Amino acid sequence: MSIDPINSQRAPEPVGLYPHARREGNLLFLSGVGPRERGTKKIPGVELDEAGNIVSYDIETQCHSVFRNIRYILEEAGSSWEDIVDVTVFLTNMKADFPVYNRIYAEYFKDNLPCRTTLGITALPTPIAIELKVIARIK
Repeated sequence: MSIDPINSQRAPEPVGLYPHARREGNLLFLSGVGPRERGTKKIPGVELDEAGNIVSYDIETQCHSVFRNIRYILEEAGSSWEDIVDVTVFLTNMKADFPVYNRIYAEYFKDNLPCRTTLGITALPTPIAIELKVIARIK
């Protein structure tokens, strides 16, 4: 059974034509989630120059923000952090950011061990350093 797209009122607005999530049967598929904040163009942990280029960023701050946004979407969809079964992570600077990301990930997922894939990529659609794609069970 498929239901309508799910859009959170707490997570940041999508930057394109896609929902925050879709349900298919007992699975919830989240679109890529970054660290932006709802209702603003502010990106936690990112300093931009006047042209919109990244001057500096704090991967730890971005990780916490991404995980918070995922939790918002899961909760509003009727799922939970403990129901996550698969995580795909996109990092724009694998060499520098993976150790910090991996440490923070372990804090959030110590009681739930979903499958995980981490990819190093050259860029994301907005000036962010991390994005997660998640699949979770839904009741």
